Amino acid sequence: MAGFRVRYVLATKLVNELVEAADDKILTKTIARYGRVDLLCIDELGYMEFDRRGAELLFQVLTEREEKASVAIASNEAFSGWTKTFTDPRLCAAIVDRLTFGGNIIETGSDSYRLARTRNQLANTNQ
Repeated sequence: MAGFRVRYVLATKLVNELVEAADDKILTKTIARYGRVDLLCIDELGYMEFDRRGAELLFQVLTEREEKASVAIASNEAFSGWTKTFTDPRLCAAIVDRLTFGGNIIETGSDSYRLARTRNQLANTNQ
């Protein structure tokens, strides 16, 4: 029995990999590889602006996985702020649509766990 396959990747790293794969003419193979994992975790979506080509390539990965396998997105940006990441409004709406259709949105709050951890460590050090 095969194990549950999870792939974690930063959003910018994924987009860069997809652009390079397209340039090297191995995009289909790369998208298929991301399509085969059971859970694709994309972190830090919403921090960096993607050009149209990068956003379209990410959209292809999400489309490949749609209704077949799970995607988990971590972002500190609300969907309304994703228009800064995906500058084409129609493409942004399509990506949000792909991610939210049949999905679960879990809001954990806006406090950074890294900042909270650092504050706890400092508090413990000063005691």
